[in-house]
Amino acid sequence: LHWHSPSDHTINGKRFPLELHLVHKSADGAVAVIGILYQLGAPDSFYYQLKGKLGEMAGDKCNFAEEESEVEAGLIHLRSLQKRTGSYFRYTGSLTVPPCTENVVWNVLGKVRQISKEQLELLKAPLPGSDARPTQPLNGRTVQFYNPPNSTISFQM
Repeated sequence: LHWHSPSDHTINGKRFPLELHLVHKSADGAVAVIGILYQLGAPDSFYYQLKGKLGEMAGDKCNFAEEESEVEAGLIHLRSLQKRTGSYFRYTGSLTVPPCTENVVWNVLGKVRQISKEQLELLKAPLPGSDARPTQPLNGRTVQFYNPPNSTISFQM
C-alpha cells in the first residue's frame, strides 16, 4: 500500500490530488495493482485507520528520499474499501516508482473517491514534494474499460 500526490494516472487528461496503490505480488513474482483516485471532499473512512501510522511517518522515522525506505503499517482492514466499485480501467504497464518494473497488471477504479483536505495534507507530509510520475505514452498498449453490472472487489479476511 502506498500513495502518490498528485495521481500518477489521469482520466480524460485530468490528474487527481491523490492516488492510492494496493500492490499485490504472487508467489511467482507476478504483480497487479489496484489504483484508487481521490478528489477533495468528505473525509475517507479508510484513512482513519492509518492516521496514527501516518503521524509517525511524517516524523523522522522514515527517510522518503531513499527509494527502498519502508515503514511497517501493521494490520490494515480493507473492509472499508469493499464497496461497489463500478467501472475500472485495465492495462498492462509498469510500476510508477523505480525500478519501474514492467508487466504489471493495472486496475484503476473508475469511481473517484473523496478525501478531506486535512487527510490529504497528512498523506502528503512525508512525501518529498510532488511524487507523481509523468504520464507515459501508450507505446502500443491497449487500455481496456470495464463497466460490469454489480461489480465489487472482494477481500478474503
